[in-house]
Amino acid sequence: MSGAAAGHALRAVAASVLGAGLLVTITAAGFGEIATVLLLLGTLPLGVAVRAAWLRARDSRPDDEYPLVLASPSASLYTAFFLLPLVLIIVYSLATRQGYGEVVYGFSFHNFADALSGLYLQAFVRSVRFAVIGTITTVFIGFPFVYWLARYSPIRRRNLLLALVMVPFLTAFLIRAYAWRLVLSDDFLLANLLHRLGLLHGPLNLLNSGTAVQIGIVYGYLPLFILPLYAALERMDWRLVDAAKDLGSSRFSAFRQVTLPVVAPGVIAGSLLVFIPMTGEYVIPAVLGGGRVDFVGTLVSRAFLEGQNYPFGAALGLLVVIALSGCLALYLFMTNRAERNLGVV
Repeated sequence: MSGAAAGHALRAVAASVLGAGLLVTITAAGFGEIATVLLLLGTLPLGVAVRAAWLRARDSRPDDEYPLVLASPSASLYTAFFLLPLVLIIVYSLATRQGYGEVVYGFSFHNFADALSGLYLQAFVRSVRFAVIGTITTVFIGFPFVYWLARYSPIRRRNLLLALVMVPFLTAFLIRAYAWRLVLSDDFLLANLLHRLGLLHGPLNLLNSGTAVQIGIVYGYLPLFILPLYAALERMDWRLVDAAKDLGSSRFSAFRQVTLPVVAPGVIAGSLLVFIPMTGEYVIPAVLGGGRVDFVGTLVSRAFLEGQNYPFGAALGLLVVIALSGCLALYLFMTNRAERNLGVV
């Protein structure tokens, strides 16, 4: 992109940031009831400015340069369904609740201070801990299966086996969570089988516990790890592994020096796809935890639906977004580093 086009793009971004700042200022002055209307109306001149910048960039770019206008559909959806709601969340997080459900807009940071103290901080740490353990468990369960599926499974049945992995997604997530309540109950076949094998003496006592929640989140998000890893292993040239063995490497050395660096981006992508939704999980802790294992998503739901404390719920949600954005930045750094080590970039 030329210098003039880059200048137009920067001015468009600056205009959007200025618009967001003006919106926060207006809402802080006491016009919170019309904040949404102003936000939606503000998208029209912003869209015109961005469109004009794209047209100037298209006219000034070389013929062989990638047309920036092709990104307009995704950029519009991203702006409408993520950036604009995020601005509203920021506005609410800086406000103060008055009475029951009433919001006084301003620039107060006490919601963030409350969210980072006491039981709320413990719930946030618990969510991250469960997500980390769940992600590690998912990797240890999913990687051997995907490795076998990509290298040793019959080619004719490979697509069928991969489709069977996706079969649970044909059922609603809530129904699958309640199905685990049946599986983990003391009256189900699992408890009876453990009793007959002599591995269990007494009740199973898994429901409404952290163990049940951990099992549920691993089961629920395991396919999200399998798919990107399978895409990476499917492109693997297994002749490189055979060549490493012929040159004297052991199986473990060949795996560590050849296979693992190649599939590292897939492992990182799958881990991120699993870790992010696990951190903000709400359904599984509510169903399998029985209200005893609170995640940060549970607290956000209670703040909005039960407590009618929109500022505090927005502050909690914004903290989750900030934390997950840090994880996304770490993912991009690790992915770029893995690609540089492989000589891709």
